[in-house]
Amino acid sequence: MSSELKLKGPEKTMTDGAIQHSRNFSLPLLVMAGGTIEALKWLALILMTGDHLNRFLFNGTVPALFELGRLALPIFVFVLAYNLARPGQLERGTYPRTMQRLAVFGALASVPFIALGDLQHAGWWPLNVLFSLLALTAILYLIERNDRVTAGVLFMVAGSLVEYSWLGLSLGVAVWFYCKRPSAPAAVATLLACASLWLSNGNHWALAAIPLILAATRLNLQLPRLRWAFYAYYPLHLGLIWLIRSGVDGWG
Repeated sequence: MSSELKLKGPEKTMTDGAIQHSRNFSLPLLVMAGGTIEALKWLALILMTGDHLNRFLFNGTVPALFELGRLALPIFVFVLAYNLARPGQLERGTYPRTMQRLAVFGALASVPFIALGDLQHAGWWPLNVLFSLLALTAILYLIERNDRVTAGVLFMVAGSLVEYSWLGLSLGVAVWFYCKRPSAPAAVATLLACASLWLSNGNHWALAAIPLILAATRLNLQLPRLRWAFYAYYPLHLGLIWLIRSGVDGWG
């Protein structure tokens, strides 16, 4: 006699209906063309540059640049988490390569970042956003390798050292989990983490990045990938702003 339970009649109809209901309400997997990912990255760079010009050259007198600049971090975090969540990244060694690049260019960017003199403690804290992305990559790498205890310790320590602290790291972890396996908890965690950036930004403009990113999934842009451009741009644009401000101060 078979041990398998077979449903008949109304019971089978109800079960099939429940399965279909579950499928109908499943959350979508985020899929984005490579060129569209690059376009998002460049958009974030433009918004970040405007924010830095406002912060370091215009003394924060252009509110629109500040507000639009709040979208930059969520976009950067999404692009990084999305790329790392793709299948096979652990086997390809993507995590260590990304960490090496972020560490090198984060260190280079520290020179103008510190010299611009807008930091809160001891002239060096917090570390610039490339170190935020470095910490996020390392945390996701440890989670991918099932070393969640070390990942948790790193999350707590790194969050106290980098820009956007635990808020930015939480957003990246939530996005990565959603991109790996879409679920309601991951979606809610992403929304809450993005909203929590209000504690750092003083406004809710970061939330505008979510509909922007969702709309981008509908696009199939053809934009070439410039592998090193993002890494090099960050220290270079800070260095140029530093030189411009130094020249202006010298003339003054």
